[in-house]
Amino acid sequence: MSPTPPAPTWDPSQYLRHAGHRTRPFLDLLARIPDLPDHPEGPGGAPRIADLGCGAGNVTALLADRWPTARITGFDNSPEMLARATEEYAGPTPGGGTLDFRPGDAAHWTPGEPYGLIVSNAALQWVPNHPDSFAAWTGALAPGGTFAFQVPGNFTAPSHTLLADLCATPRWRDRLNVRAVGVLTPEDYLTRLMDLGCETDVWETTYLQLLPGEDPVLDWVKGTALRPVLTALSDDPAAAQEFTATYRDLLRDAYPPGPHGTVFPFRRIFAVAHKTA
Repeated sequence: MSPTPPAPTWDPSQYLRHAGHRTRPFLDLLARIPDLPDHPEGPGGAPRIADLGCGAGNVTALLADRWPTARITGFDNSPEMLARATEEYAGPTPGGGTLDFRPGDAAHWTPGEPYGLIVSNAALQWVPNHPDSFAAWTGALAPGGTFAFQVPGNFTAPSHTLLADLCATPRWRDRLNVRAVGVLTPEDYLTRLMDLGCETDVWETTYLQLLPGEDPVLDWVKGTALRPVLTALSDDPAAAQEFTATYRDLLRDAYPPGPHGTVFPFRRIFAVAHKTA
């Protein structure tokens, strides 16, 4: 049996290099989330919110703009991301709420109290069998609460297939035991959430992201899909450079620059599951 690959080491600065494109799907998700119920036991009845896989905290902070009095906790299993989030955003919010960040792995996280909103932005694709947790998460919603998430749906795009094929070549396959990530179809998400008794809205959008600069798709995946490889090769800079250079050349052919930049189509899958009162 192959050893379990190490958890990816995350680089908040690299991830945030494309913060505008990465934030847009969350804003689209946020716009479809209904009003939240007050927490029956919280201070002043303020809504209680959990953000699973909060990353650097930049999108978690947007929740406080929508629900100014909410008590919001971001959970993540990356010390690097949590440190950045805590430094930048933790503390009282302008509307009288609070924002804090705690260690937590969505693969094992179980709610310890009722929540008005459990939300996840571009994180569940890293969690094997994440739909198996939907029952526990929706079961912890207060009446009128919502579970909402968005995940990438581009695993058949060249950015991912080229990476998987390269990892499987004789040069790398014994060295890179990189765990595959993935998501369900929109139809499967819809069925699973409706089976749990939730009013459910599922949709998908393909963003034609226009990326500037040299090798912008490589720069994008350095913050996400390439992290497991860079982590596995972190003790061998020469090998990491070799792998990255080969992958870069493949991406150049798959995503040639145009007159206005490099077009990087990116499909996203969204789901909003509302627990009726």
